Amino acid sequence: MALGTTLVATLALAGCAAGGQTPPSSDGFDPDEEIELHIAWWGNDERSAIMAEAIDLFEAEYPNITVVEEPVGAPDDLFNRLATDFASGTAPDVFALGGAKPQEYGAAGALLDLSTVSEQLPTDGYPDFTLTNAVVDDTLYGLPTGGNAIGVLVNPAIFEQAGVELPDSSWTWEDFSEIANEISANAGEGIVGLDLRIQDILGTYVAQYVETGIYDWDGELAVDADTIQSWYEMEEALVADGGLPDPSVIVEHWNVTPDLSLFGTGRAGMTFAYSNQIATYAAGAGGEVEILTPPTSTDLSGVAVLPSQFWSIASGSEHPEAAALLVDWLLNQPEPAEIILADRGLPFNPDTLAVVEPLLAPADAQAAEYLQTVLDVGVVAPPQPAGGAMLNELSQRIESDILFGNTSAADGAQQWVDELSASLASD
Repeated sequence: MALGTTLVATLALAGCAAGGQTPPSSDGFDPDEEIELHIAWWGNDERSAIMAEAIDLFEAEYPNITVVEEPVGAPDDLFNRLATDFASGTAPDVFALGGAKPQEYGAAGALLDLSTVSEQLPTDGYPDFTLTNAVVDDTLYGLPTGGNAIGVLVNPAIFEQAGVELPDSSWTWEDFSEIANEISANAGEGIVGLDLRIQDILGTYVAQYVETGIYDWDGELAVDADTIQSWYEMEEALVADGGLPDPSVIVEHWNVTPDLSLFGTGRAGMTFAYSNQIATYAAGAGGEVEILTPPTSTDLSGVAVLPSQFWSIASGSEHPEAAALLVDWLLNQPEPAEIILADRGLPFNPDTLAVVEPLLAPADAQAAEYLQTVLDVGVVAPPQPAGGAMLNELSQRIESDILFGNTSAADGAQQWVDELSASLASD
């Protein structure tokens, strides 16, 4: 487990301070007042069970607080619901956000300034780079649940079945495409080389050609259409050569949960996924799964350690101090840490990580090892600006148009740039 210990040290060197190991003072709210909090997140039934156990402990610690749990299945389901809830004045007190949502909601005034509840929710245990996505105009609006990094999951059994050797970290996109095509050709009926959902790997690919990635530090578009075109052309070639399945199959599996994906059901040799998803994918893929850094054909890896999600508090919460105690419980206290472990990524608070690290299951230990690799070779990414919230939908829509022959890669890439630029400008 030495690598996990090294990860603790790495985070400590990033400017972390100790804190959060004992329940903070509850001054600022009446411990005798009966309080009801609502909390919302996305995830599967396993996550809901984990959350229920952690929240039961919280209610035992703070018997005057009752927590109503409001889980939903997919991130977009939660975001759509939050939009409706905020519009109707019924937003939950605490909720999970990802991608550009902390920027979007923070800029809109929908989130609580965490400095106003610093007594209940200390934030000094987090390296600055982990908070970037939740900082708007120097105000912190959320705390990260943990860290992960995108990588290539590979199924060694399918590689062996296809007679293809596992690649090493020096592989290029050319190598990657060749491997995907060979697996599709040789692994057997119904098995493809690559299960592709491009939303997040596209950012890594771009960061191999543009130092800051898709956006610059001012929140403006940093990539040109030629780079985006080269990605879509690689997809076209993979479809034509067999490494990817028919476009209808790609589209069908865009937004399914990992256990229903081609890779997660043992029908693909490779997929792009985040490190905290190793166990979920492995369960359906037949057991052993390995994670590799993404290919690169440049001198840059393009991959970064990113917060997987943030816990935020609604600015209109009637009980901000109690909500802050709940977030502190989920992120900074040892008892729930022993239950939550790495469900939402490896904790960034080094004290919490020190609790979690010895308890990690093998797949999560794999994730810790991979995160250390990325911390060594990876990049620091600017936050996704609020106008970038359309990125996933835009990338998939353009991908569909190109793969179904409704537009060329060149025209689609230019449309991608134009639409994203307009969204960023209107933010």
